[in-house]
Amino acid sequence: MSVLVFSILVWLGSFSAGLLGALTGLGGGVVIVPLLTSVFGVDIRYAVGASLVSVIATSLGSASTYIKKGYTNLRLGMFLEVATTIGAIIGAMVATFISVKILSLILAFVLLYSAYLSQRPKLEASANDTQEPLSAYFQLQGTYPTTDGLVYYQAHSLPAGFLVMLIAGIISGLLGIGSGAFKVLAMDQIMGLPFKVSTTTSNFMISVTAAASAGVYLTRGYIDPGVSMPVVLGVLPGAFVGARILIGANTNILRVIFSTVLIIMALKIIYNSL
Repeated sequence: MSVLVFSILVWLGSFSAGLLGALTGLGGGVVIVPLLTSVFGVDIRYAVGASLVSVIATSLGSASTYIKKGYTNLRLGMFLEVATTIGAIIGAMVATFISVKILSLILAFVLLYSAYLSQRPKLEASANDTQEPLSAYFQLQGTYPTTDGLVYYQAHSLPAGFLVMLIAGIISGLLGIGSGAFKVLAMDQIMGLPFKVSTTTSNFMISVTAAASAGVYLTRGYIDPGVSMPVVLGVLPGAFVGARILIGANTNILRVIFSTVLIIMALKIIYNSL
């Protein structure tokens, strides 16, 4: 395969990853890493390095749109980033000492779990719930726009959500996937935030988490410009398109497609590893 063909194919795959990542809040890395390793035969550490760079681009590409529309909770995102950044640095440092086979199997498990999370029913929080003292102290409540006007929401179970965010950061550093699945899980299922607030805030947070671990990969020489460039150039426009579609879209069908792709890739990784 020539360099030009390789770059074009990687760009197409990365565009799709950025589109799906922005729509679901799971991050495009869950597609990019298995795409590079299983389809193009890239070493998983270099694939993770390219994915981390692309995850930053995905987040920046979609976060600006979400912030302008009033979906992202900036205060909550910055609060939870403390946990994910610490976890990302830990994960990136540990990843360089783990074998490729173990990393591949961990990635396959995360892909399967992400597929499950993308299909899990979402429970909207009630505006009449009693606000928790910790949430009130940090002023983590907010509103988001709907067709019926602004809807009020508030964050619950901050300690549990903070712990899951720490785990999400470790997984991001290990696998370079942004760990959006666990961030959406923490905000949507544990903290009781509306789905669109969870996905948009997750996209906002992903860039900081990825940047923390990308520095470790860069110093160890695992970020190859020849792989990273077509990935970033594909993921960025995909994220912009996905962000604009999400605002008025029903993503149930996209969830089914996304989870199906994750399952196929996870099974292929397990097959190749074993």
